[in-house]
Amino acid sequence: MRRWLGVLALACVTTMLLAGCGRARGADGDLTDDWPGLEAPKPFTPATDTCLPRITSIVQASTYETVSCARSHLAESIHVGAFTGPAALAKARPAPGSTALHAARAECDQRAREVLGGDWHTARLTLSLALPSAPAWAGGARWFRCDLSETDSIDNTRPVNRSGSLRGALIGDSPLTHRCFDPKLIGDNLNYMAPVLCTEPHRAEFVGVYAEQDMSWADFTKNADRVHRRCMALIAAYAAVPNNADLPYRAGSIYYPPSRREWEEGDRGVRCFLWSDDRKLTRSMRGAGPEGLPAI
Repeated sequence: MRRWLGVLALACVTTMLLAGCGRARGADGDLTDDWPGLEAPKPFTPATDTCLPRITSIVQASTYETVSCARSHLAESIHVGAFTGPAALAKARPAPGSTALHAARAECDQRAREVLGGDWHTARLTLSLALPSAPAWAGGARWFRCDLSETDSIDNTRPVNRSGSLRGALIGDSPLTHRCFDPKLIGDNLNYMAPVLCTEPHRAEFVGVYAEQDMSWADFTKNADRVHRRCMALIAAYAAVPNNADLPYRAGSIYYPPSRREWEEGDRGVRCFLWSDDRKLTRSMRGAGPEGLPAI
C-alpha cells in the first residue's frame, strides 16, 4: 500500500512540474478574499398572525411555540412592533408606567381594533403585551408582541381556549360582545355579573367605554366619583335621556376599569354599565328615551 501511495505522489509532482507554477486562470492567488462575509447574528423575533398554546409576558426563543389558529389555543399574536428612539437605546426593557410601554400598548390597541373590527374592551376579550427576555434585550432584541385572547366573562378575564382566528370577530352581531347582565350582590357589594339575554329580566346593560385621562393608578383609584360621572354621561347618551338632575333617578352605574398591570402599560379604557336598582328590565335600554327609562 505504501508503494502505491508513493507512485501516486510522484505522479502528482510530475503533473505539477509539467504544468508549471503559473497561476490558474481567473485566480488571484488569495484564497481568503473570495468568500462572502458572514452576516451578524440577528436576535430572535416572534412571528405575527399566528396562534399560541400558552400566554407569557416574556418570550424566550428556547420555549417559543406556535400552533395553527384552527386548533385549540389560548392567544392569537396579531402584531409585532419595535421600540424606537431613546427606548431602543436603553440598556433595560421599558418599565411599567414608562412612555415607551404606553406607546407600545397604544400601537397594540390600534392593531387589535383593525383585526377585530371593533374595540376589544366591548367584548369578552383581553389584550396582552409580551416583551423579550432580559438576555435577549441585552443581545439587541427590541420588539414587542401584541396578543389577543378570549375570556370567560367580564369578571373572569383569564384567557380560555378557543379554535379559530379572532380576525373580524366584532363585526356584526358577535357573541363575544357585552350586552345585558343580572348582577349578583353580596350585601351592597357586586359579586359577579351573570350574562343574560336582554329580553330576560336583568338589572344591568353594557353602554360603552370611555378613555380615562393619563394619571397614576393611585390617583385613578381615588376618583370613583369622577368615573361614575363619566359613565353616567355614557348612560344618558346610550338610553337617549337627558344628562340632568333626573338622571340618578333613572339609573345608576357599574364600571370595570383596567387591571393595575394594564393601567401601568397604558390602557385607559373604562367599561360602563347601566344599573337599574329599583326595577328589573326586560328590554335593551338603547334609545329607550325618558318613557322607556323613567325617573323613579
